[in-house]
Amino acid sequence: MDISFFNKSFSTIIKVAILFVIMVVIGYFLLTPKRRLPVYNPADVNPKLVDKDVKHIRSNHKIAKFQLINQNADTITEKYYTNKIYVADFFFTRCASICPVMTTNMVDLQTYYKNDTTVLFLSHSVTPIIDSVSVLRAYADKKGVIDQKWNLVTGDKKHIYELARKSYFAVLDEGDGGDQDFIHTEQFILIDTKRQIRGFYDGTDKKEIEQIIKDIQILKEE
Repeated sequence: MDISFFNKSFSTIIKVAILFVIMVVIGYFLLTPKRRLPVYNPADVNPKLVDKDVKHIRSNHKIAKFQLINQNADTITEKYYTNKIYVADFFFTRCASICPVMTTNMVDLQTYYKNDTTVLFLSHSVTPIIDSVSVLRAYADKKGVIDQKWNLVTGDKKHIYELARKSYFAVLDEGDGGDQDFIHTEQFILIDTKRQIRGFYDGTDKKEIEQIIKDIQILKEE
């Protein structure tokens, strides 16, 4: 047997095999659809978390327009988050239970995205009468909030509570935003560049925080 012929044949087989593997890998990535996050509308969420006025909506839900005041006494509206991905939550500075853990986890997210201008954060006070601008400023300083990344906001209580119930679906649909109304939730809500809800997470759970990072990356690739 001609050894050179055998070597050439074997070499050809190897090359064909390598080419085949490369084609299979390329085909896998081309044919496998990228994972997409769901877009949450009122009809997709636990009915107990959705205000009765919007429960029927099945498409095109967006976070409503808002006007609130941050830790620097600046007026913050939805325009601040135009073309940004952001994580929102509801807290109060005197909270001694879940809020400190939530804030620590939000700080971790802030640190992770410190140099990423496409990702921001928004924390709404659920005790806006107590959480004045000066109180929020002191809280922000204590927790290491970066002003350009993260707004801690106060404002009209009814407005904030309506956002929680009709826009973010963050709390049970009970109460009217009046003096006796109080909401308390561990929810972190992921919002995309179109003001659409793309995920709900337990803000006290480190694994959920890791999932937020993964899901933000998916949004960036859309």
